[in-house]
Amino acid sequence: MRMSRDAYVLLCNHFNQRNWLHSSRSITFQEKMAMFLITIGHNERMRMVKRRFQHSTETIHRCFHEVLNAMMNFAREVIVPTSSNPIADASDRHRKLKQVFPGAIGALDGTLVHAIVPSDQQNRYRGRGKGDCFQNVLGICNFDMIFTFVWAGWEGIAHDSRVLKEVAFNPTSGIPFPPPGKYYLCDAAYTNTCGFMAPYRNTRYWLADFRRQRALTKEEKFNHAHAQLRNVIERAYGVLKARFPILKQMAPFPFKIQRDIVIACFAIHNFIRKWNIHDQLFMECDEDTLFANSQDEENHTQSVHDMEWGSQSIEDMAILRDEIATQLMSNN
Repeated sequence: MRMSRDAYVLLCNHFNQRNWLHSSRSITFQEKMAMFLITIGHNERMRMVKRRFQHSTETIHRCFHEVLNAMMNFAREVIVPTSSNPIADASDRHRKLKQVFPGAIGALDGTLVHAIVPSDQQNRYRGRGKGDCFQNVLGICNFDMIFTFVWAGWEGIAHDSRVLKEVAFNPTSGIPFPPPGKYYLCDAAYTNTCGFMAPYRNTRYWLADFRRQRALTKEEKFNHAHAQLRNVIERAYGVLKARFPILKQMAPFPFKIQRDIVIACFAIHNFIRKWNIHDQLFMECDEDTLFANSQDEENHTQSVHDMEWGSQSIEDMAILRDEIATQLMSNN
């Protein structure tokens, strides 16, 4: 079920205690949860789940959607802003990077999730020159790889900055704007403006770019430090997609159900991390043995479009960025 036995038991009991999931006459709530997790954790089709659990296809289908609906309540509970307190067991490298960016409270980025859409809509979902269809998902996570905001369902062709702009100016989105003096780290697809710190454009940025030659200019030193700290969201996406293969090859559900499945995957990811449950995928990620560059390929070829934030906000953030870059240069 792509999680430990302890995590599974805790998850089932949590849903039962919240009255989100109940046993029926012939199926326990634990079995309902197991059917759901097998489906999204191994991308199993209903007929395979039917064979494994020995229930009718109609029963499997009904239980899957019952758990998925409960997951939406769970997501509202666990995908929420968290405190910006430093992580107790953070590495020395992480602590030094946080000192470079004292106002950073997390990282923001988009990711592509495979989607199945009707043929007359496929052009809008063929993201970034690829043949398959995708939905664009905007996520924000803190430095403990816990997602604090998720917005799913955008067409794959939509540029990341457009998605952020639409979400930011949508009063129903609930996006947690950083408080004054704080900001999210984001890549060059976004505008460097109040609350969102982006790297210098037309300058080396991706971590792979610095393996051949160290940073030389103040802009490169800034970009290298920025990329190292912002990398947390790429690693978080890497863990998420490694745990849930359905995100790489979506089942042919209606698009609204596909979007809800994505949100459910984020919610379970947060649950495992927040409850401090022993988990092999997170252990491997914390050791930097996997996932370090899981998103680089998606972002290399993006064009850049400025967002309409206001010239004063852009100027203020540019000054702050220059101050950090100058400090990095003087420290070396």
